[in-house]
Amino acid sequence: MAIGLIIIGDEILSGKRVDKHFPKVLELLTARGLQLNWAEYLGDDPARITNTLKRTFAGEDIVFCTGGIGATPDDHTRQCAAAALGVPLALHPDAKVKIQERIADTARESGITPIYDAPENLHRLKMGEFPVGSSIIPNPYNKIPGFFVPNVSGEGAHYFAPGFPVMAWPMFEWVLDTHYAHLFHRLAWAEKSVLVFEMPESTLTPLMESIEAEFSQVKVFSLPHVGDDKTRRHIDLGVKGEPSQVELAFSMMKAGLRQLRAEYQQVN
Repeated sequence: MAIGLIIIGDEILSGKRVDKHFPKVLELLTARGLQLNWAEYLGDDPARITNTLKRTFAGEDIVFCTGGIGATPDDHTRQCAAAALGVPLALHPDAKVKIQERIADTARESGITPIYDAPENLHRLKMGEFPVGSSIIPNPYNKIPGFFVPNVSGEGAHYFAPGFPVMAWPMFEWVLDTHYAHLFHRLAWAEKSVLVFEMPESTLTPLMESIEAEFSQVKVFSLPHVGDDKTRRHIDLGVKGEPSQVELAFSMMKAGLRQLRAEYQQVN
C-alpha cells in the first residue's frame, strides 16, 4: 500500500503558519519502516477539497489528512469528505460521548455544571458529524475525535485529524500502531551516498543510468547544491533500495566515480 498525506488550510498556503506535519509524518513512518509516497497541500476551497478526495477515495492508498475538521465557517473537510463519498454527515454516537466528556471536563475546571443542550455545546457536537460509515480516531489531547473511513475501492482508508500538531500527531501514531503494525519493517531498505564536488550532473548521468539498468531494485538520486560560504558546489549522489543490491550498486558507483577522476566524500 502506498501512503499519502493531504494538508489542508489557507494559513499554510498564505505563509501565516509554517507546515510541520510533513516532516513529522516522515518521522513517524520512518521509525516504523514505512515510506511516504506522495503529499498534497490544499487551501480551504470546498470544491478543490471535494474533487481531490473523490480522486483519492477511488484509490487504494492509506491517506492521512490534516486540517479543516472543526465546526467554524472555514472548516470544510468533514463536509467535503461526505460529498466525495456521496453520503450524508451524521453525528457519530462515539464522537458524541467524547465531545460531551470534553464539555463536562471544561465545566468542571470552571466550577460549573455542564449544560449539554446549551447552544454553544450543541454547536460543539457538529465536530462529531462525520460521513456515514466512519469510525472515530481518539484524541488524547482534548478528547474531540477525528475520523476514518474506508476507500471506495475497498482497499486502504482515509484518516482525518485536526490541523493542530499537538492533536494530529498522536492521533496518526494511534492509527499506525493500531491498524498497520503488520506492515512495519516489512521491506528491507538501505541508502548510501557520496558528495561529488565540482562536477556537473550531465557528466554523472551516464553512470546513474547504467546503475539503474543493472540493478532493478535500486533507485539512484542526485541532489545538486550550488554551494555557499560553508561548502563548495557539490552533488549529493547516492543509491537506495534493497540492501544487498544497494551494496553492489554503491560499489559500482564509486568505481565509476574513480574512472571519472571525480573528487568525492562518502556520506554513509
